Amino acid sequence: MVVDYDAGNLRSVARAVASVSGLAPVVSADPADIDTADAVILPGVGAAADTMLKLRERRLVAPLHDYLGAGRPFLGVCMGLQALFDWSDEGGGQECLGTVHGKVCHFPLDKGLKVPHMGWNTVKWLQPHPLTDGIPSESAFYFVHSFYPDPVDMSVVLGATEYGVTFPSVVAQGNVIATQFHPEKSGDNGLRLYGNFLDWARQGMPESAASAGGMR
Repeated sequence: MVVDYDAGNLRSVARAVASVSGLAPVVSADPADIDTADAVILPGVGAAADTMLKLRERRLVAPLHDYLGAGRPFLGVCMGLQALFDWSDEGGGQECLGTVHGKVCHFPLDKGLKVPHMGWNTVKWLQPHPLTDGIPSESAFYFVHSFYPDPVDMSVVLGATEYGVTFPSVVAQGNVIATQFHPEKSGDNGLRLYGNFLDWARQGMPESAASAGGMR
């Protein structure tokens, strides 16, 4: 299932999933569909406050918490990653889902960086995971963001990227995986990542993955 809360990359994510699975994913804003989903993808572009407002307005926050806490396969993309954290500094501060402990920070403005960070950049894998099977470390993916995640527990960082600072660009905590980049805009490696996620979900995930981490 792809969660519909008017995210700007909703349709492109659904098309990417369809292309690697041969099936049309359910795209829905119905809270009940989260409970019956085999796997959930939360896409997203834009601001944290708008994202959380739309999730609340559509009564999706509680079903997402229940789904995440049940140890079921989940993939967040871009804003779908940032929404998993406790807090975002964006727009004066915004409480988020609190699934992954930590906050989301703005890129430093004293390093001469162009913000938003937009375009292709490489991701270095820091630990093995089924999500990265067949995708070489230092592969390039497409980014569009001004904020980056800063987890409390750095062991959740699956991939890292350099842009003025070294920041987590992929996090993996138990049944939860999330990317700061857009796999649906990242060519063959992005499609491979979606395919790997779906394979991982179909296989029921390793028992250790389903039980790890402090899930809500």
